[in-house]
Amino acid sequence: MEKKIRVLVAKPGLDGHDRGAKVIARALRDAGFEVIYTGIRRTPAEIAETALQEDVDVVGLSILSGAHLELVPLIMDELRKRGLEPNRDLIVIVGGIIPPEDIPKLKEMGVAEVFVPGTPMYEIIDFIKNSVGEKVVA
Repeated sequence: MEKKIRVLVAKPGLDGHDRGAKVIARALRDAGFEVIYTGIRRTPAEIAETALQEDVDVVGLSILSGAHLELVPLIMDELRKRGLEPNRDLIVIVGGIIPPEDIPKLKEMGVAEVFVPGTPMYEIIDFIKNSVGEKVVA
């Protein structure tokens, strides 16, 4: 039985702007992925617990607040506390308003890729398919 790629789309922190996250969630769903959307203002612990409970292949974080360098390490720690190792058990991607100089910092933290505004949807979809690989089929 083929298993679809499962993607968690999450809005960490106090950022209440979720239009982009909803657009991404719909595009991923339309591309054949199973998508779980957490809604806005989720804590790192809530995101990690949802990732564990939903057995996701990808955690997609939408961050527009500028708090990415504070939130991402907390989320990575919470994932590890639950036995989920980024880039082994799942991949973590980040989208949003991310200054170019912060992208290498996020990747050093274990983020697989960062997508900024204007990234074509097919690039995000292709990245996920290629990163998750043959583990599952979309």
